[in-house]
Amino acid sequence: MPRLSRAEIRKDTVQSAVVAMADTVGEVTGIVTTAVKDVAGSLGGLATELFELRDSARRAELDGLGDEDLIEVDDELDDGLAVDPGPTPGT
Repeated sequence: MPRLSRAEIRKDTVQSAVVAMADTVGEVTGIVTTAVKDVAGSLGGLATELFELRDSARRAELDGLGDEDLIEVDDELDDGLAVDPGPTPGT
């Protein structure tokens, strides 16, 4: 049976350690990547729920208003969307 030199034994030990570390880093990276995706998906779902709740609350509020109130709300929305055209040419 051939004997291994100390240098070859050290090389094999270092090689095995590097492979073990690379495997571990790969596993941890996969775990972290999955966790980040899961958190992003959950936060996106929460944001969607919040938008839907806001829209539902607005619709419910509008459903409870009379025609006169609806005209007032519509005017307020128009005022909020008004765009300043800037100075008129020639003035």
